Amino acid sequence: MSDSLTAPPAHAPSPPRPSGGVLGRLGATMAGRARIVVGIWLALLVALGAAAPTVFDSLAGAGWQANGSESVTVRELAQQHFGGNSSAAVQVVVHSDSQAIDSPQMQQVLGKITAVFSDDARFGQVVPPQPGMSISPDGHTGILIAGANASTDDMVKAVDDHKDTLTALSGNGIDVYPTGASALWSDFNKANHDAMIKAEMFSWPVTLAIMVLAFGSLVAAGLPLLLTLAGLVASAGGLVLLNHVTPISVWAMNFAMMFALALGIDYALFIVARFRDALTTAPNPRAAVAETMDTAGKAVVLSGLTVLVSLSAVLIVPAPAVRTMAVGIMFAVAFVLLATMTLLPAALGALGNKVNAGALPHAKRQQHRSPRFAAWGQLLHDKPWPFAIGALLVLIALSIPVFSLKVAMPSIQVVPADAPVRQGYELVQSQMGTGAPGMLQIIAPADQTAQIARAAKTVDGISMVTPAQPATDGSGLAMLQALPTVDPSDARMGEILDHLRDALPSDALVGGAPAENLDLQHALNHYLPIIVGVILVLGFALLLIALQAPLIAALGTLVSLLSTGAAFGVAKLIFQDGHGAGLLGFTPQGFLDGWGPVFFFAMIFAIAMDYTVFLLATAKEHYEHSNDPKVAQIDGMAHSGRVIFAAAAVMVAVFFTFALADPLPPKEMGIILGVAVLLDAFAVRLVLLPVLLRLTGHGAWWSPAWLRKVLPSISFAHN
Repeated sequence: MSDSLTAPPAHAPSPPRPSGGVLGRLGATMAGRARIVVGIWLALLVALGAAAPTVFDSLAGAGWQANGSESVTVRELAQQHFGGNSSAAVQVVVHSDSQAIDSPQMQQVLGKITAVFSDDARFGQVVPPQPGMSISPDGHTGILIAGANASTDDMVKAVDDHKDTLTALSGNGIDVYPTGASALWSDFNKANHDAMIKAEMFSWPVTLAIMVLAFGSLVAAGLPLLLTLAGLVASAGGLVLLNHVTPISVWAMNFAMMFALALGIDYALFIVARFRDALTTAPNPRAAVAETMDTAGKAVVLSGLTVLVSLSAVLIVPAPAVRTMAVGIMFAVAFVLLATMTLLPAALGALGNKVNAGALPHAKRQQHRSPRFAAWGQLLHDKPWPFAIGALLVLIALSIPVFSLKVAMPSIQVVPADAPVRQGYELVQSQMGTGAPGMLQIIAPADQTAQIARAAKTVDGISMVTPAQPATDGSGLAMLQALPTVDPSDARMGEILDHLRDALPSDALVGGAPAENLDLQHALNHYLPIIVGVILVLGFALLLIALQAPLIAALGTLVSLLSTGAAFGVAKLIFQDGHGAGLLGFTPQGFLDGWGPVFFFAMIFAIAMDYTVFLLATAKEHYEHSNDPKVAQIDGMAHSGRVIFAAAAVMVAVFFTFALADPLPPKEMGIILGVAVLLDAFAVRLVLLPVLLRLTGHGAWWSPAWLRKVLPSISFAHN
C-alpha cells in the first residue's frame, strides 16, 4: 500500500521479494495477454453458453431422499414387484359434485387419463379407483394410480410433460388433478424457478445502482456484473454437461445463480478497488494488476477456497438433491474464481486508467483509504468495550430463539394455492381423511400379511390398513397400505412411523412419501453436527494457513457462529412463530424446512468467512509493513471497510429480493441469508472483529516458531 502509515520500520523489515508472488506474476501475465485471455473466455462462453439456455429443462427435478434408507428400499421394491405403485407413482384425483365414479361420464374421463399414461413407457401399471381403497365414501372422488416405471427424476419430467394434458380433461362438472410426490415436485420446481428468475431480474438493476454508488464509475461498476455473468453462463453450461454424467438437481442452478451474483460482485469489488488504488503509484497498468493480484488476489483465492471447502462438507449427506445443490454452487464459485483470476486481470490491464471512465462527481474525491472508515476504526480502537458489548448483546439476544427451532420437510403449503397438486391434495383430504394423501406403504413376505395387518391396526395414529396386494411377478411379497390420522407434514407423523416400524416384524419394511421425508430429515439431523464440525475445522485451518496466526484465525472462525446463530434465531421467529408473516405474504408452517440448517449453515459460514478474509488479509498486509497492531486495525478498516460495506449491501439486496418470492423455500433462503449477511458484515466484521484485533494487539498476529516452520510462507504485502 502507498499509505505513509504503512512504511516498514527499520527493526521489522519485510522479506525481499523481487518480482512479487505467484498470483502477482499470473496477474501480470493475464494483463499482458489480454486479447488471448478474452478470446479464450469468449470461446468457452460460446461453447458452454450453447447448453446454458436448456439448464432448467435439463436438470433433475427430484432427489429428495436419504439413499440407503428403509423408505427408499420400499420404493425400489414397489417399482420392481408392484407395477410401479411406489411413492413416485402419479396419482390423478377425479372428482365431481354431481357424478359418481361409476357413471359413464366419469368412466369416460378415467379412460382418457389411462390413454395418456399408456402411451408413455415411463409409466407402469395403471390402477383405476378401487372401492374401499381409492374411492371416497360418497363415491364422488376417486384416485387413479399410474405406476412409476422410471427414476424419480424422470417421473417428475413425465409429469411436466403430461400435467397440462391431464388438467385439460377437466370440464362438464368433472375436475382432474395430478397429485403425488412427482406432481408435487413438478409444480413446486416450476413455481420455484419462476420466483428465482423474477428475483434475479429485480436484483440486477438494484445491484448495478449500488455498484455505481460504491465505485463512482460506470465502467468500474460494470466489470463485476460482466464477471458474474461470465461465471453464471459457464456454470449453467457446465451443469448441463455434468447432468449427462450424474443427475443434478434443478435447485443447484437456482442457488448457483444467486451465489454467482453475490460472490462474483464481492470478489470483483475487492480486486477493482485495490487496482484503482494501485494505479496511483504503479508505473503502468500491468504493474498495478500485479500488485493487486499479489495482495487482494490472495484474499480472493482464500475466500473462494473457504466457500468451496464449506460447501464440500455438505457432500457427505446421502441425499442427491442436497449434494447436487452444493455441487451447483461450487461450480458457480469455481467459474467465478477462475474468471476473477484470469479474465478480470486481463480486462483491468487493457482498461488501465479507463477503469475510472464515466465517473460520477463524488468519485473524483474518493480515496481507497476511506477517511470515514479510518475514523470508525480509530473510534473502535479508542472505545472498544462499549461496541463489543453492544454487538455481543444484539447477536446473543437474536441467537436465543434458535434453541427452540423446529425443522421438518416442506408441507403442501410450499406450492401455490392454485397449483393442481395442492388442489388435488386438499380435495383428497376433504373427501377421504386428513392423512389420505400420506398413505404409508408396507412391503413384507406374503405369508405374514395377516399378522402385519393386525399389528399395524394396533398402532395409535393408524386408522385403516388396506387388504394385502400380492406382487404380480411371483416374488412372494405383498403390499399393504396404512392410513394415518394426521396430515403428512404433522409433527406426530414421525412418532406414528416409528411406532409402526417397531410394531411390525423385522421382515416388514415401511415406506411411502411421508416416510421418505422423515428418513431424509433424520439423515439431515444426523449429519448436521458432523458438517458443522468439519466446516469449523477446515475454516480455521484455511485461516491459519493464510494468516499464520492461530489466535486471530480461531477468533475469526468462532465469531462466524454468532451471525449464523442470530440468523437462525430470526428464522425461528419469522418462519416458525409467524412474526411478520402477513407483511411477507406467507402462511407459517410451524417449522423451518428441514434442509435449511445443513445447507444454510454452510452458505452463511462461507459468506461470513468471505468478509473475514477481506478484513483480516488487509489488516495482515498493514501489520507486515508496520509491525504495529494499531496501524493494522485502523488501516485494515480504512482500506477494506468500504468494500465490505458495499459488498454486504449488494448481497443483502440480492438475497432480500428472494423474500418477494411466492414459494416459501426461496423466501426462507432470501431472508435467512440476507439477515445473516446484514448481521455478519455490520455487527461482526465492522465492529466485533476489529475490536478483537484492538484487544489482542500483537497477540492477534503471534505465531510460535514451530508453527511457522510447518505452515507454508504466505505474505499479503507487495514490494
